[in-house]
Amino acid sequence: MASADIEIPKQYQAAVYDQPGKISTKIETLDTPEPGPNEVLIKLYDWPPFSNPSEPSCINEFRILLIISHRTHSGVCHSDLGVMENSWAALPAPTQAGQVGGHEGVGVVEKMGPGTERAVVKVGQRVGIKWVSGTCGSCLPCLEGHDALCHTVKISGYYTPGTFQQYVASQADYVTPIPENLKSEDAALASRGMAMRVIGIDHGSKEKLVRDCGAEHFIDLTKHDDKSITKEVVKTANGLGVSAVIVCTASNKAYAQSIDMLRFGGTVVWRSLLKHTSVGIPERTPEPIANAFPAKLVFKGATIASVAVGTRRDAIEVLDFAARGGLHSSPLSLQGLLASRG
Repeated sequence: MASADIEIPKQYQAAVYDQPGKISTKIETLDTPEPGPNEVLIKLYDWPPFSNPSEPSCINEFRILLIISHRTHSGVCHSDLGVMENSWAALPAPTQAGQVGGHEGVGVVEKMGPGTERAVVKVGQRVGIKWVSGTCGSCLPCLEGHDALCHTVKISGYYTPGTFQQYVASQADYVTPIPENLKSEDAALASRGMAMRVIGIDHGSKEKLVRDCGAEHFIDLTKHDDKSITKEVVKTANGLGVSAVIVCTASNKAYAQSIDMLRFGGTVVWRSLLKHTSVGIPERTPEPIANAFPAKLVFKGATIASVAVGTRRDAIEVLDFAARGGLHSSPLSLQGLLASRG
């Protein structure tokens, strides 16, 4: 049921992957979905979110981009690029033409489907859409808290319509309510969520952005080779190494370097920060993790942790952390980013 003062159009616009395997998107007009049982219809943004309809094809230019529009937001993740290019060999099937991408969205509920009378969300409420957009809730992985391993999991932006569109129907009990005092841009990229002293490693041009995101120290990877960068990390961490390494890039080399950066009893986290943050999985042909020798891991007392994405509880907890001022996004304009790249 929709509110009487909400006018929902019969059609809307979306950015679709028109040539999967290539960097290519197309703006198409689609029929507005009717929310089914246990679903809600979410308005993601007014159109057009881009000043130029051709701009979504620049998705390869960024790791994270905020598409800012009226009241709501969507993030762009490197995972979206992998799905668009069909570059993840581990995915079970190639992306189909016409796929609406995106899996980091904030929107407003505009209509409730049948069977949602007891839903925790209501019309007019802001909600978040995650990589996992729906689960069965009853298979063994679901019951044990491994949502992403659900036997019938739905992935936003991959064989399920994603967030690069005006409207989307999503599972009512899986969207995440957004705290009223949390800005949508912070909710869309709620990814810091870990109270640690951070050493950021990236290209020197990103130092200010990395520090603004909470890093206490910054290391310019262009000023080091493969061995010296590891030594620099250990040196910065009082000569002992770090307690945890979060691998946020889709680089096999970074995965291999992470182990030598650890202190005794340290942990390498591959794929997720707090089980809610999508980070880099290497694309193309899968490779084993170099440098992950059993003896090295044993003598360090090191732990390797990996998880696909988080649960509903993880999402709720990190949004609460953000609402208490624990993180803030650093939105950049598309034009500004392109200009900075020359």
